[in-house]
Amino acid sequence: MNNKELTPREVVRELDAYIIGQDKAKKAVAIALRNRWRRQRIKSAIKEDILPNNIILIGPTGIGKTEIARRLSNLAGAPFIKVEASKFTEVGYVGRDVESIIRDLTNFAVTMVKNERIAEVNSQAIHMANERILDILLPRSETKAQPETEEAGLVKSEKFNRTREKLREMLENGEMEDRLIEITVHQGTMPMMQIFGPAGIEEMEMNLSEMLGSAFPQKKKIQKATVVEARKIFTQEEAQKLIDMDQVVREAIRRVEETGIVFIDEIDKIASTSDQHGHGPDVSREGVQRDILPIVEGSNVQTKYGVVRTEHILFIAAGAFHAAKPSDLIPELQGRFPIRVEMDSLDKDDFVKILKNPRNALLKQYTALLKSEKVELVFEDDAVEEIAQIAAEVNDKMENIGARRLHTILTTLLEEVLFQVPDKDFREVIVTRKFVQERLQDIVRDRDLSRYIL
Repeated sequence: MNNKELTPREVVRELDAYIIGQDKAKKAVAIALRNRWRRQRIKSAIKEDILPNNIILIGPTGIGKTEIARRLSNLAGAPFIKVEASKFTEVGYVGRDVESIIRDLTNFAVTMVKNERIAEVNSQAIHMANERILDILLPRSETKAQPETEEAGLVKSEKFNRTREKLREMLENGEMEDRLIEITVHQGTMPMMQIFGPAGIEEMEMNLSEMLGSAFPQKKKIQKATVVEARKIFTQEEAQKLIDMDQVVREAIRRVEETGIVFIDEIDKIASTSDQHGHGPDVSREGVQRDILPIVEGSNVQTKYGVVRTEHILFIAAGAFHAAKPSDLIPELQGRFPIRVEMDSLDKDDFVKILKNPRNALLKQYTALLKSEKVELVFEDDAVEEIAQIAAEVNDKMENIGARRLHTILTTLLEEVLFQVPDKDFREVIVTRKFVQERLQDIVRDRDLSRYIL
């Protein structure tokens, strides 16, 4: 079973490898992902009427909202984009146009499919690149210095072929990788330019750049390169020739429309709070919501690759909702996010698991960093407990920034070790509870100090 056919239980198991806790959120996104797989296998006309159940994840920063969406897109092999709702403004104001979300998603999908197609033809492209290198190492003689008999011509041709085969064998065995050769590379001559203007102008800028790029002829430049560098350049050029960009664009648009995922972070920042409804900046916030609404409901967005329909794109929104509530969003937008998941705050036990269990756990990262200097970094269990306890305490006393607090604590804790390791003859560093207390307890006790450092 490939990633695209994972069952909800298997999706949750994969997410568990990177994200601690948040079982309700994992379950919700796993069902949403499986429903997309189910929809694509429906043959009847009702398929078009089955719309994705968009999700709002509610909870403070640093508890895994973004990580869940990002890991989900990797599991689905789907085009994915993360945007900040606060960066968009109502049409007519200075700021980004909400339709640029879909244009950016389509650009990503085209790059994604293009890279897949290049990977498929890579071996063929390498073979063609090697042939071009052979032509440089042993040019074919097209002019004859003196008339030759047919027999002499055959002898010369056989000798040429034997030499070429010997060079090919050396090339394939890696015996000529460092040899310098002269290659011809193409250089674009389009002048650098940037266009400033109202929202939505970026699409015009891209089309204008492409138009001008084709108007200016490409210059050829001769440069020296090693065989290994030349092979990389030639492989890219040959791969570009082997793939059909029209097919790439069609497949990219299909993937965006059928499997695309948009993660809208900080959606609470564009919610109008109940006591200020309709006044001041809330007018613009409500305008952004109204601009987002057609994209989420389903509309046609013009991109440089063609029209993209948004009806079946999955939207996952997230926000802390400290000052505002999901009910402060306009009713139409609320209706387009039927699934709401309140995420759990992290406690000491969660921090212990976050430090030790995930595949990309922080302790594993620091251990790998110091291993590059041939130093063994060991965290004792009671030291990990102490780090987790301090993180929980600091989050309670000050702003709750979730698991991100562990980054600041570990950076402070290991600062001296990371600084001194290259100069001192360390072979092993053992982090104990006493080690943690000596470096962090004074900072934790001094609230003003901890506010700046942790």
